Amino acid sequence: MRTKIASIHFKASDSLKEFTEQEVQRLEKLTDDLLGCDVEFTYTKTTKEARLHVNVNGTVLHASESTDDFHKSVALAVDKIEQQIKKLKGKHLAKRAADE
Repeated sequence: MRTKIASIHFKASDSLKEFTEQEVQRLEKLTDDLLGCDVEFTYTKTTKEARLHVNVNGTVLHASESTDDFHKSVALAVDKIEQQIKKLKGKHLAKRAADE
């Protein structure tokens, strides 16, 4: 899966990039249909926000989270995407069962 990491108005550290890639790898365990993931980091004085855009077989899932730490923001956003993937898989399985 392709992972693109962008940081707006600052330069992301290598450790943050590595942590982000490890967290995104968790999503690959849920489905084989992942095509790509775009991660955007935004920094303000009070919050650090991570936005994830994940392409799952043509469907784009979005999640964003703002906390006081980028690592927390990434982990929480990945958790949100995990829930969305599980819901999407459930819909596909229900549709497949209805077609049979």
